[in-house]
Amino acid sequence: MSENVVFNITVCIIGILILAIHCVNILLKKKRRNDETALLQFVLFTAVHFAIYLTFSLIKLHYTGDAFILGFYTAFYIMNNLEAFFLFRYACKYMKIEGKKAKALSAFALVLLSFFVALDILNIFTGMFFTASGGAYHRSKMMILSQGYHFLMLAAVFLVAVTDKKLTAREKTAFGIYCFLPLIAILLQNHYKGYAIAYASIILAIEILFLFLNVQKNIVLEQEEEKNREAQLRIMLSQIQPHFVYNVLSSISTLIPIDAEKAQTALDYFTEFLRHNLSALTETRLIPFEDELKHVKSFVALEKLRFGNRVDVVYDIQTTDFYVPPLSIQPIVENAIKHGILKKLEGGRLVLTTRQTEDAYVVEVLDDGVGFRMEDVDFDANRHFGINNIKYRVEKICGGEMTVRSEPGKGTHVTVLFHREGSV
Repeated sequence: MSENVVFNITVCIIGILILAIHCVNILLKKKRRNDETALLQFVLFTAVHFAIYLTFSLIKLHYTGDAFILGFYTAFYIMNNLEAFFLFRYACKYMKIEGKKAKALSAFALVLLSFFVALDILNIFTGMFFTASGGAYHRSKMMILSQGYHFLMLAAVFLVAVTDKKLTAREKTAFGIYCFLPLIAILLQNHYKGYAIAYASIILAIEILFLFLNVQKNIVLEQEEEKNREAQLRIMLSQIQPHFVYNVLSSISTLIPIDAEKAQTALDYFTEFLRHNLSALTETRLIPFEDELKHVKSFVALEKLRFGNRVDVVYDIQTTDFYVPPLSIQPIVENAIKHGILKKLEGGRLVLTTRQTEDAYVVEVLDDGVGFRMEDVDFDANRHFGINNIKYRVEKICGGEMTVRSEPGKGTHVTVLFHREGSV
């Protein structure tokens, strides 16, 4: 057995073992992110690619028929293209590319993939990339074009990563290294012919993806989950304040001798309000919007009990088929009532709207309260608004967006976008 064959077999075996470990590691996670699922598919396909090449190398020791050589290298080129597609798909998921841009990139990748796969199959009849004779592989002048898709996808990943403002320098470096390693490997492989240096570079590149991207992202997410738990606690404690509890219980106590049935209804609302706030402390996943809406209505009912017609709330609910972080909408409604509507002697109106667009679910809270000058409010420091806590949780838990607009004397408009998942 020649030295290069031993090298190639060793690289494949080591690669398969490393990739298998990564696959098991991802599969054992109780909850996988979308980018981790895409990474799993990429790594799993790469492991299969290595296994097929290993099988070919072993068979080639005993059999080198022309049909076998032609069939294997055709499959080999197609697998190279598919591997590049899975990498591109993972990169798009990791960067959270969604909506129209995601669809455009997906169409671009699939159309190009189909074109190059068709060329690989056409090569069987034309020999434009390679031929097989005497049990040996022979490159043709146009062979470099067979790797066109691979290089186009690597270039696309590099460009998307470099232009993505949300990525850190560490993340851009990881994608950049993966994109340039194959080029270096090809140069080396032209010098050391017969050695699978490209496969060794793939192993190294995937390890960089895991260490620089996946592992680091898991660490960051764990830190953010801890911050989220602290934010939830601060929001919950800011809502269940002694004076609020005292005022609600006093109102219920006053109702008991006058209208026992209404007092019982108010007590049910109060119980539901407390239950939702306390359960939110231990809730780490998203909840149906319907559950958050029930909590909003419980709070509104208690406020109407206390302030009567000064609080007028209108619900324009066009969709509820989406998920939100617990305690994400109710605090916004609470702010609107306490710091907007009730600052006016006559009170005012609040409108809660939900609607669905092509790219997102939209929740709007609009009040005609006193409003405020945007430049006069430091949301991060102002304890009455607590907007920083809500905004942080909306962005970090589900990648949403939150904007606030207000004008003195006209009211405040808060918009929260929960993006629908893109497909690349």
